[in-house]
Amino acid sequence: MAAKEKSKFLEYRGKPLVRSGNTIYYGNMSDPYVIILQITGKKTIQDMEVADRVLIQLVSTDPDCRPKDRIIKKSEKKGLYNAMDIATIWLERALEKGTA
Repeated sequence: MAAKEKSKFLEYRGKPLVRSGNTIYYGNMSDPYVIILQITGKKTIQDMEVADRVLIQLVSTDPDCRPKDRIIKKSEKKGLYNAMDIATIWLERALEKGTA
């Protein structure tokens, strides 16, 4: 009998990376914080659409917190690489300290 496999998400630096449309969620929902990346602008390079502007938000996963108060930090960067770079730093620091 085959063992049941747990569904795996794409990971970046050991944390799940899930995409839904133009929104990317980075981090474990069981952790106190996650990152939400929203692609707000795209450009075409050699017949391929790539993210040009990305909104980054460090968000609390506390269900008792009001939605407006869940956003801890936010910024906008040019390109997905730059956005992921700052998102990783923010998330690591927030999880390390326990607070942003």
